[in-house]
Amino acid sequence: MYRKFATLALLAAVATFLVAGAPAQAEDTAFELTIRNHRFEPAVLEIPKDTRVKLRVTNADASPEEFESRSLNREKLIPQGTTATIYVGPLAPGTYRFSGEFHEDTAQGRIVVK
Repeated sequence: MYRKFATLALLAAVATFLVAGAPAQAEDTAFELTIRNHRFEPAVLEIPKDTRVKLRVTNADASPEEFESRSLNREKLIPQGTTATIYVGPLAPGTYRFSGEFHEDTAQGRIVVK
């Protein structure tokens, strides 16, 4: 009798989990970057270690720019007047550089992970 009850309880728990679905994951932490006058604003962005983050990069310039980072292994074309989302992390503490490929002399920045 106990064995039958335990089996039914286990089946009920599994059914509840399947119907309810997996627990919702916390939403990614978002950070904003803007490309203006061929520069990134802010030029330095601090983010927490061991956390996946969403970078929302808005290109306020009249020409396209390409977000590029070898250390983050990311490359994304951002047409003028649009916003792109780039996911990074979780990252270890350190400094990760990025630039605008079309204006490398001015469009430079870094992410500092603490």
